[in-house]
Amino acid sequence: MKFGDFEIHAFVEQKFKLDGGSMFGVIPKSMWQKLLPADENNLIEMQTNLFVLKAHGKNMIFDIGLGDTLSDRELKIYGTDGVSNLEGGLSSLGLTEEDIDYVILTHLHTDHSGGAVKLVDGNYVPRFPKAKYLIGKDEWEDAIHPNERTSAVYIPERLNALNDAGQIEFIDLNVELFPGIKAVHTGGHTAGHFGLQMESGGKKVWYYADIFCTSAHMRIPFVPATDLFPLQTMEVKRDSIDEIIGDNVIMAFDHDVDSPFATVQMDGRKMIVTPFDGASDVA
Repeated sequence: MKFGDFEIHAFVEQKFKLDGGSMFGVIPKSMWQKLLPADENNLIEMQTNLFVLKAHGKNMIFDIGLGDTLSDRELKIYGTDGVSNLEGGLSSLGLTEEDIDYVILTHLHTDHSGGAVKLVDGNYVPRFPKAKYLIGKDEWEDAIHPNERTSAVYIPERLNALNDAGQIEFIDLNVELFPGIKAVHTGGHTAGHFGLQMESGGKKVWYYADIFCTSAHMRIPFVPATDLFPLQTMEVKRDSIDEIIGDNVIMAFDHDVDSPFATVQMDGRKMIVTPFDGASDVA
């Protein structure tokens, strides 16, 4: 999909499952299961949608999925077989791991950063040998010092491999990373979580990672129980929704199984989320 001078594409890195209740917090199952039906174990289908942006002559990828180095415990947590489509997804775009210039990590949970590394002779090494990994400073500190609640989703051994290789670039938030590409601190899901706002040719595409993880989560009170600061998540949603609707922003969803892109409108008090054909150029 082209918008202005930018081009963005999505592919599925891996399919997985999570507990439906954990993904909707205080929202009753009778409400959320109409949007994302659960199986007999209360698990809902999810996937890691990865986004490749071609801008300013560079190839950038936003978050990097679960990857192929998951432990047996992690395979159970995520309900996946651990087979990653990272290489195949990139190949479908005419790219290899060596063609990626920047890996932008909105936060460092395993389903967003696991694919950043691979195993070579039993050791973790950066998957993208020529890339800079852009990471928020506060998120990094939390991730390499996990606590009892976060130790299942922050794996320092993987992340330290990036630092040891000298490929991390720590970034400030609420700044332009590149012309037309802004990192916006959200908090909410984690203290250091950020989203990406892209604009070119007067058209906007936003990737807010786990703040708006699926189209069902566009609704303000639909907040995962895994969010560390749920009221902050709601505040970010509340503050951004008018611009999303008014400017016809194309939203990119990291975990939606039906469509990685969508637009949002209001019909009275009813929110309508319309899938956007990511193969089409933005007029």
